[in-house]
Amino acid sequence: MSVENLLVEMLGAVPHWFAVMVIGALPISELRGAIPVAMGIYGMEPLEAYFLSVFGNLIPVVPLLLFLEPVSGYLRRYHIFDVFFTWLFSRTRKNHSKNFEKYGLLALTLFVAVPLPVTGAWTGCAAAFVFGIKFKHSFPAIAAGVMIAGIIVTAVTMTGMGLADLIFGV
Repeated sequence: MSVENLLVEMLGAVPHWFAVMVIGALPISELRGAIPVAMGIYGMEPLEAYFLSVFGNLIPVVPLLLFLEPVSGYLRRYHIFDVFFTWLFSRTRKNHSKNFEKYGLLALTLFVAVPLPVTGAWTGCAAAFVFGIKFKHSFPAIAAGVMIAGIIVTAVTMTGMGLADLIFGV
């Protein structure tokens, strides 16, 4: 059973619009899982699926951007977390600092916009925190990336559903 189907089964008693927003807000599925579920399982129109998924995906962004620093600061008091965060931050800076220095907020937007595993709003918030990008700059960049990713995922889902109709006569 796929993650999306499991979530749909668990959220079966709640309204479809709410379930799509919850799936969009989760760190693993985000809107990459919410849009196909909305259109393929719930039969929502593309525009409705897009807006509910994007809104759901943006819900955790504000708390993440506001609370990542204080939470990591608190956890760093403990040796194991300090070692982990030191490793994570140095690795992230080493692997991505050239792109962020060269392209700035555009790099953050594009990073969030690419609908691949380990990209998206949650990871974009972590990157904004690691690179010290202030909320007033990071939120619009992440929101733009989420909207672009939503357009891409909606288009791919529509294309995939169209191909399924052609192939299987569904």
